[in-house]
Amino acid sequence: LEEITPKPVQDAGNILKQGYLEKRSREHSFFGSEWQKRWCVLNRRTFYYYANEKSKQPKGNFSIENYSARLASHLRKDSRKRCCFELTCPGKRTYEFTAPSQAEAEDWVDQIQFLLKDLSSFTIPLDEEDEEEPYNDVDSSDSVNTTSHNTTLNQDEPNVEMGEDEDDIYEVLPGKQPKPE
Repeated sequence: LEEITPKPVQDAGNILKQGYLEKRSREHSFFGSEWQKRWCVLNRRTFYYYANEKSKQPKGNFSIENYSARLASHLRKDSRKRCCFELTCPGKRTYEFTAPSQAEAEDWVDQIQFLLKDLSSFTIPLDEEDEEEPYNDVDSSDSVNTTSHNTTLNQDEPNVEMGEDEDDIYEVLPGKQPKPE
């Protein structure tokens, strides 16, 4: 596992989503609050959480790779249960959050799922018209060989005369007249 160096909020780089969430603490203290308000920042690979948005050092962070995100109304019994979501990964800690609204919770989950899909994809997305023809080294070299083979064949054929208009393949720019021959 690679170590993630803590960064101030402003330097988290490529921030895709940020905002206040309540994070369930790992230790369920009798005296302390079970849910703590945290400034959360999501970038392309890492989820950071800070004491507040002015904090220089994160309270914690984790790579979202291999995690999955989903809404989790079972985390709370109160009126905010529809605002909950969790990040889970087999063999790793589960992170539980409450967003300010159900729509915000859904947006966090959508953003994280989008990133996870992107991280798990090893191919570069193609334009729609290119999707049917994936790049293939073997096919490419074959088509190059075929092309050069055809060119060789064509050189053996007698040249077809084009007539007088043969030189008119160049565009005449305004203000410049072609030189008479």
